This record gives sequence, C-alpha cells and structure tokens, in this order.
Amino acid sequence: MNLVVKWPRLARRSFMLLKRKLLASVAVCGMLLGSVPVFAAVDADADATPSAGAMVADALVARPLGLVVTTLGAVAFVVSLPFSALGGNVEEAADMLVIGPGKETFVRCLGCRNSRQH
Repeated sequence: MNLVVKWPRLARRSFMLLKRKLLASVAVCGMLLGSVPVFAAVDADADATPSAGAMVADALVARPLGLVVTTLGAVAFVVSLPFSALGGNVEEAADMLVIGPGKETFVRCLGCRNSRQH
C-alpha cells in the first residue's frame, strides 16, 4: 500500500529531472549550432586551393547533384517560358534556372566552392 502512494511522487520527480536535463541539452546544442557559421566562415578563408577531399566530394556528390538541378531547371524554364515571355523576363529566368546551375556544374573548378573562384 505504501509503495502505491509513493510511486506517483517518484515518477513525477524523475520526470522533472529528465525534463531539466533535456532542456539543458537543447540549450547547449542551440549554442553550439549557433557558432557553426562562424567556424565555416573561418574555414572558407583559410584555404584558397581546394583539398583532395573537397575535389573527391565535388566529383562524387556535387557534380551529379548539379547535373540534376540543371536538368530540373531546364524543365522548369521550358514550362515557365510562355509566362516569362509575357512578363518580359526570359533572360532572367534562363540565368536563374539554367545558366547559373550549369556554370556551377560544368564551369566551376573541381573542389572550388563557387564558379568565381579559379
């Protein structure tokens, strides 16, 4: 009988401790994730030439994804072409949907982060 009365109090106390630890963990993760862009900005300025790992990742992941994005952009451009022509912004649509992804896929140097970097 005594155990039945104490059980809800023990469960409530352990739940409160678990809740407090979970909130502390979320707060720490939030602070750590908030500092990630700072580390990325420092890393981007540190090396001007791409590493071998960046080149491999670019060749195996980024270039095939860029090809898919370029293809999807070309399809979207063709679908939106009548509306772009009516609005007078065919060149802007072509630049954003086809030419930009195409440059990132085919013109950018292997391992570079953007097409302006050679």
